[in-house]
Amino acid sequence: MIRSIEQAGLDEAALEDLRPRVLGRLIRPGDESYEERRKVWNGVIDKTPALIVECTGTADAIAAVNFARDRHLPISVRGGGHNVAGTAIADRGVVIDLSLMTSVLVDPRRRTARVGGGARLGNVDHETQAFGLAVPLGAVSRTGVAGICLHGGMGYLTRRHGLTCDNLIGADVVAADGRVLTVDEQNHPDLLWALRGGGGNFGVVTSFEFRLHPIGPEVWIPLVMYPAESAPKVLRFFREFMAQAPDELMVIAVFWNTPHGEPIPEGARNVPTLVLLGCYSGPLGQGEAAIAPLRTLGTPLADLSGPMPYVEAQRQIFDPDYPDGRRYYWRSIYLPALDDEVIAALAGHAARRPSPISSLDIWGLGGAMARMPLSASAFAGRDAPFLLGIEANWDDPGQDDDNIAWAREVYRDMARRFPAGGTYLNFPGFGEEGEALLRGSFGENFARLQEVKARYDPTNLFRSNFNITPAAHRPAVASS
Repeated sequence: MIRSIEQAGLDEAALEDLRPRVLGRLIRPGDESYEERRKVWNGVIDKTPALIVECTGTADAIAAVNFARDRHLPISVRGGGHNVAGTAIADRGVVIDLSLMTSVLVDPRRRTARVGGGARLGNVDHETQAFGLAVPLGAVSRTGVAGICLHGGMGYLTRRHGLTCDNLIGADVVAADGRVLTVDEQNHPDLLWALRGGGGNFGVVTSFEFRLHPIGPEVWIPLVMYPAESAPKVLRFFREFMAQAPDELMVIAVFWNTPHGEPIPEGARNVPTLVLLGCYSGPLGQGEAAIAPLRTLGTPLADLSGPMPYVEAQRQIFDPDYPDGRRYYWRSIYLPALDDEVIAALAGHAARRPSPISSLDIWGLGGAMARMPLSASAFAGRDAPFLLGIEANWDDPGQDDDNIAWAREVYRDMARRFPAGGTYLNFPGFGEEGEALLRGSFGENFARLQEVKARYDPTNLFRSNFNITPAAHRPAVASS
């Protein structure tokens, strides 16, 4: 545990040099707010940075980058602080904290939004839905936009409008040498390609520009909970249904336990279930018919399906199940098929969950996400029809080992028996496999990412992340 800034090789003289260059606070070990500000969403993460630089804008981020680089200190960047691996916090390093930078500026004529690097999904939805527009994002409103975009971004609109990163059209990036790069298709297009799913390796993204799409204001939500014993029948239907489903319909099948209280009927609370959950974002009048087949696969424990404002769906369905401070360990693997052998394996693993709030989530992919050319972005996991999310969620620190071991065993078993290759890096565990995890996830794009890294960060300053090491002997980016 760091007790003072001096323990990290910093002294008051160094901080006095930085302080006038930053409008935000410099938060150090021992400061009143330090314990709270070093925390992230995942309660398992317990790291002690030497300094947290609270940024109010891009100029503060420039000062923080220059300060840390000149003193050879590790750098991490905190946007929403929601990545399960806790990469937002650098142990004994400098945290460049963008969490105050939450502005969202919507241009309804161009259908674009300029989003601050610390914004969360709820900030974006609140502003864009005022114009009947949306960015394809995730489904938990407190998720940081930066993290979800830089590693892909799956949610209710993925099949209709692609990943979050597919809709990234520009960014402002503080590079390793402290310069601000304006990034778009005309300026540094190689860096834009890397930011589309390649992670936080290339600089501090202080703002994002996204393409917007007309959505809502209401959408249809299928939310049907079937008894766990009916999972084989339901999942066999699910695999055939998703192969023909319209792009406007996104569905996830979830092994879980039903909630404890209302509106679940008394006799059906806190029991194992297979949930079909999703969103139909097409014409509202067609939504009930589009989701009807998902509601008639037997007698459900509960059927909470219905129309809902899109902005409410984004924050009411999943938010209560993922509170700040709960303990999380998530893995993922793309599945080449959802055949009967896969279904049986998943049912067995679900029955052995050590925590009733853990889940196995089968995302039905395809649609716009799959039609995007591999060369258009660093994100590579486009071909698989399904993604398996392995979520270990629990509250008692004394149960850490059991829950993490369960998730790791599910991952190892599924990867061995049903190899499709690759991990969705928003569900990465703790990144234990290092470069092997990245090579498997980026495939043929990995070498190109190393080239981009060498051009924009040849000394690997930004390495407190899922780190892509720079290709050797490449020149740094020229001045712009």
